[in-house]
Formats: sequence, C-alpha cells, structure tokens
Amino acid sequence: MVQYTYRFEKILTIREQEKQQTEAAYKEAVRSFEEVATKLYDLLKKKEDLITYQNDRLAVGSSIYQIHHFATFIDSLERTIAEVQQKVVQARAKMNWHEQKLLEKNLEIRKFEKVREKDFATFKNEQDRAEMLRLDELSTLMYSKREFR
Repeated sequence: MVQYTYRFEKILTIREQEKQQTEAAYKEAVRSFEEVATKLYDLLKKKEDLITYQNDRLAVGSSIYQIHHFATFIDSLERTIAEVQQKVVQARAKMNWHEQKLLEKNLEIRKFEKVREKDFATFKNEQDRAEMLRLDELSTLMYSKREFR
C-alpha cells in the first residue's frame, strides 16, 4: 500500500510556525497591555485616595502651603494619568492588531487542514478502488484456474 503524503505539508508546517510566533507576539502584547492598564489603575486609585485625604485635611483645616502642594501634586498626577491613558490606548490597539493577525493565521491553517482532509479522503477512495480492482482481478484469476482444471 502506498504511503499518503500531503503535497502542502511544508507550507502547513511553515504556517503553523508563523502562527506560533504570532501567538507569542499576541501574548506579549496582552502582557504589556495588562501592565500598562494596572499602572493606570494604580495612578487613578492614588489620585482618588489623595483627593479623599485632601478633603479630610480641608475639613480639619490646613495651611495655604499644604493646599497649594496638594493641588500641584494632583495636577502632576493628572498629567501622568493622561500619558498613561495614551499608552493604554496604544497597547490596546497593538493587542487588537496582534489578535486579528492570530485569527487570520488560525483561519489560514484551518483552510490547509481542510484541504488535507479532502485530499486524504480522495487518496483513501483511490486506494480502496485500486484494492477492489486487484481483488476482482485475483478472483477472476482464481475462477479461471478452476475452469481450466
């Protein structure tokens, strides 16, 4: 019996390697996004805590210098938050781009696998047909031998 070989096996192997590389890049983009998003969350939490602390200090009474210091610090924190928000948007866009590429690679591999399945089914049918022909030929020969005896 003939061994089955898929004619696009090398291409499929290359595509699977590309998919693995794309998957690694996607995981790195997700990790980067989570890191930046966590930093943004921490900054927002810090700002919220600082505003709460400032309001408590204002209720008790604070000096002009302390109020000015808190206001300056909050402004600085808001600028940092705006910068990190931009980084979060960029990281999200990068993550989405890598996710799209990963989906495209998965689809491409599925197409090659589907072609392989159909090709194998055709190969199997051809092998079965050839075997049936051989069996028919053998049975005809056997019948012929009996006739001549």
